[in-house]
Amino acid sequence: MDYSHDDAGLARQPIGYWSWAAHDATVTHIRAALAEHGLTQPPWWVINQLIGAEEDGRDRAEVVTFLSGYLDTGADGIEAAVDELLDRGLITQDDEARLRITPEGRALRDRAFARVARARAEIHEGIADEEFVAALKVLQRMIHNVGAKAYHH
Repeated sequence: MDYSHDDAGLARQPIGYWSWAAHDATVTHIRAALAEHGLTQPPWWVINQLIGAEEDGRDRAEVVTFLSGYLDTGADGIEAAVDELLDRGLITQDDEARLRITPEGRALRDRAFARVARARAEIHEGIADEEFVAALKVLQRMIHNVGAKAYHH
């Protein structure tokens, strides 16, 4: 990457392009890491919602509602992810629509988690936490400035 632009030149760069380019590059990198374990993002998100809820499980509708706003996946996309995980035996659903991760699902999640952690480290290499936090605050402010909303749990 060419970092030779002076600050005044960088200040005039289009945020739409750079935010899209950052999204595309980082999400592609994360998706490639998950694909190494036979996962896409929506099932990954569902699995992570079930960690720590092995005994009582989580209500399916609650999980779907909670995740449906992630990357414009929508409720249908999350429902499909739940069904995929059920079909693969990575989670179970009881008669009260409570979801629980299976031992196989837990083992897959643990392996994939280690790979995703490596991908995150690769993405964040050379970026101090303070710089990352500052970048997020700037993006959040820009979202607010145009009257939009974004959230991440």
